[in-house]
Amino acid sequence: MNDPTVRAPRLPAFDRATASAEQQAVLGEILSGPRGNLDGPFLAWIASPAFAQHAQRLGAFCRYQTGLSKRLSELAILVTAARWHAQAEWQIHYPIAIDAGVSPAIAEALRAGERPRFDDEDDELIFVFATELYENRRVSDRTFEAAISRLGRATTVNLVGLLGYYALVAMTLNVFEVTRPELGPPPFGE
Repeated sequence: MNDPTVRAPRLPAFDRATASAEQQAVLGEILSGPRGNLDGPFLAWIASPAFAQHAQRLGAFCRYQTGLSKRLSELAILVTAARWHAQAEWQIHYPIAIDAGVSPAIAEALRAGERPRFDDEDDELIFVFATELYENRRVSDRTFEAAISRLGRATTVNLVGLLGYYALVAMTLNVFEVTRPELGPPPFGE
């Protein structure tokens, strides 16, 4: 969705030339920031410019400044995309995750709804933490202590934020039926 005139089935066509000053400000910040594109939920969020501004700033922090390595961040995003069956989230982040060092076998297991085999204990921690949080709406003492020990308190807080943010992204993409057909067939059955 680099082209803001592209629309998902439930999103009206967006014409930047007729955008309000508030919408223009949000779009300008997104396009001039580290993302540099309008992929994902932004064309839905732009209907509420104040929300879009807060959400995109939180997203920039969650994606680029959590203290997690890019591999661990992208793994957490793939866990989230798989959990929510968020087609576009997976389509956008799968190649980024592979480039960041996530094993294609781990990614495929996540996509298929299976528990991956992990060689790296930090990868496994991210998976277990996210899975417990999504399934139980809490994490066990054991998982919490492992996260604090290996990631530190601030990065553990940031991991929770990253998971929450990408769940919000997934919900937005699913509600507005955002897909990226140019990136291939949808990764999840509907």
